[in-house]
Amino acid sequence: MKPLSRELCLVCKGARLLCGESFCPLLQKIRIQQPREERLSDLVYGKSPSVFVGHHSYPNVYVGPMTSLDDKLAGSLDDPHKWYGSSMNEIIELRSLLLRSKKRHMVKDKNHFTEEVQEIALASKPVYVENKFKKTPSYSFSFSSINQPMGPSGMLEKLSLAENPRIPKKVDRVVSDELRAGESLVDLYGHKFDVYYLTRIFSSGALGSMDDRRLVPTRWSITAVDDIISRELMKEIRTYPSINDIMLYSNTYLDNHFQILMIPGRWEFEQFEAWAPRTLWTLLASKPVIIQENEPFSGRTTYAMKQGGGYYASRFAVTEFLHRIGRQARAIVFREISEGYVVPVGVWEVRENVRVALGKKPVCFKTLEGALNHLNGRLRLPVKDYLKRSEALRQKRITDFI
Repeated sequence: MKPLSRELCLVCKGARLLCGESFCPLLQKIRIQQPREERLSDLVYGKSPSVFVGHHSYPNVYVGPMTSLDDKLAGSLDDPHKWYGSSMNEIIELRSLLLRSKKRHMVKDKNHFTEEVQEIALASKPVYVENKFKKTPSYSFSFSSINQPMGPSGMLEKLSLAENPRIPKKVDRVVSDELRAGESLVDLYGHKFDVYYLTRIFSSGALGSMDDRRLVPTRWSITAVDDIISRELMKEIRTYPSINDIMLYSNTYLDNHFQILMIPGRWEFEQFEAWAPRTLWTLLASKPVIIQENEPFSGRTTYAMKQGGGYYASRFAVTEFLHRIGRQARAIVFREISEGYVVPVGVWEVRENVRVALGKKPVCFKTLEGALNHLNGRLRLPVKDYLKRSEALRQKRITDFI
């Protein structure tokens, strides 16, 4: 995949696919846009599967429901767990069917509007809503490394719920108990509520003591929920016995290739991201760019700035797995992002890639040397390029044979 540019697009005109992609991103946008725009007006009635809270101009942010333009697909449009296996093209098409309503609101203010937003977020199924816009929403499409792709949007004048949301009894009790937000998340996760549902509840400001409740920008909520739950899981993981064998798990999806190495020993986590050169994200790089983050047995005290939400999404999936099998290990995640990853789809891709990898049967090894030699043949970059940057594997006895 070559970086997109006006000059390249002008020469190609969508016919020669000079960017290396299997479809023209610009023509695809136009193809999707027209039928979507025909469904937009200043009054939109449909099912809302979730809400979205922006982060720009915090604490005075945009907030509102996400409304499906296709009732039959409403349950899938904001549930990344159901997207796994879909192509980039299919994900873009799905997300283009979700209309974002925007209304300025202070995060701590509480009124009828925030109550309706919270009811939508707490509902177990999409809720029929009526959106009255100041003018007909406009079609656009934006991407984020944290959030899922965003489709059309409009300034909301009035929101009305057309039915009573169905809220799970357990969730209703936790919200009423006014536990601390973190305690509520851990409690609900322990009762099998998935991380995507918990993220939208947390973002809506429905958790915590009444005085402390506030809207949380969606992109912050995604990482916060991953972090809060995995920290709690780590407390128990540190008390578990170690795994016995060295295990290697693998998965590739959306041009993201993952190798996850589990080594017997005390809990430790490290992740590498290797980005291909001369892509939209590495325009000035002439060779792959490797970014490393890690944390020791005791955990980390600073934000993983170099990798951001991808680090926490991966760590969440790893701790979820170790907690499920009742073991601890030194976990090293190798993420290689190839040229085909042309637009970001959000950190759910990292979370689901790791989840799927850890659901497969691993390749087991008796020695670390054997595991690293095997890994060297599975990675695009030489394993020694990672070892010289590693904290978890930076030991003389390991690097001697490389």
